[in-house]
Amino acid sequence: MGESSWPSQAQLDEIRGVVSEMSGRGREEVRCAASPYRICPLGAHIDHQGGIVSAMTINKGILLGFVPSGDTQVILRSGQFKGEVRFRIDEVSCPMNNGNDASKRDEESDWGSYARGAVYALQSRKNRLVQGIIGYICGTEDMDSSGISSSAAVGVAYLMALENANNLIVSPEENIEYDRLIENEFRGLRNGILDQSAILLSSYGSLLYMNCKTKEHKLIHPPKLGKNHETEWQEAYKILLAFSGLKHALTENSGYNRRVGECQEAASVLLHASGNGAAEPVLSNVEPEAYQTHKHILESNLAKRAEHYFSENMRVIKGLEAWASGRFKDFGTLITESGLSSIQNYECGCKPLIQLREIVLKAPGVFGARFSGAGFRGCCVALVDANLAAEAASFVREEYNKLQPDLASQLNQKHAVVICEAGDCARVI
Repeated sequence: MGESSWPSQAQLDEIRGVVSEMSGRGREEVRCAASPYRICPLGAHIDHQGGIVSAMTINKGILLGFVPSGDTQVILRSGQFKGEVRFRIDEVSCPMNNGNDASKRDEESDWGSYARGAVYALQSRKNRLVQGIIGYICGTEDMDSSGISSSAAVGVAYLMALENANNLIVSPEENIEYDRLIENEFRGLRNGILDQSAILLSSYGSLLYMNCKTKEHKLIHPPKLGKNHETEWQEAYKILLAFSGLKHALTENSGYNRRVGECQEAASVLLHASGNGAAEPVLSNVEPEAYQTHKHILESNLAKRAEHYFSENMRVIKGLEAWASGRFKDFGTLITESGLSSIQNYECGCKPLIQLREIVLKAPGVFGARFSGAGFRGCCVALVDANLAAEAASFVREEYNKLQPDLASQLNQKHAVVICEAGDCARVI
């Protein structure tokens, strides 16, 4: 099987140069954690309910160059944010203030929290850290805060760097849990495990399937993706990312956590109605038959959240079959249906994102499109015919500029619409 085009040797050389200057060490001593961004074609908003999801990484992401610090200090600089973060690994023993203070945090002043969260996650599970890191972190230009899981990619990068510096042998499954601790316990976001699972378990050119309740996962390969057919799928489709210009951290938007709570409330009602009230109130604990029998008792908002969950699970099942058969157009149709349910039943999105999705769906060669991420900011993701990808990108860029000139003006037009390929899993280089 082939390999991802990211990161390039030039990118690695640049980061090694920065870390060498920061630390006074030779370039050959600098290691690099490459943590890719991810897309979730199908399985939107159901990972936190134990649903089944699909995901893949792209050939863009977070790079963290680092050397072991030799003492307890962590010293970091960022390509996106100003200043320098310094702390000791023995200073991090409890989560951030999650409650009302969460909405007051911003990425510019708080970018070091993911490194602290990684230290917290590792030490809270009895991993012994004896030294920190000196590092420089950067993301693909203009793609941070965009709904492609940059936060999970950052968390995974810090975890892998600290583990490498401390000679810890950690499985991908363990790191999925550690990154969940960063997001859920340390930062106070009630998300599931889709993002970090995709980043840690993906393989170049494959679609990752994961059952978020049982943690069962497997890779689905397109047909004929083997020794003599490494480029077949690359010639069939590309991944189009269209950015809205909306940038807000999820912890600043109560809509995300509120919808998670509504899913749990719907699950509780359905479980009690079906005589299973002692079960954990998540929708994966509700049998589909019980949902069909008792869904009429749910009040309107809860009924919509439950309908999205159960219909999205079915779309994932159909999508896996389509992907394995190489039916990318059918897979795209399911992506579009997922996006519509996210708007109508999960009720996420806003006018600019909804307009952007509609524009993408009209672009030449697009098989299907939906919001990427939680749907409260960021971008739309689409599967597009590889031969028409450049034309589609130009169409989307021009049409969005007409409908949302103010938001479009905040984007670097060179990166307002990006054509990507599938990526690989996170790794230390």
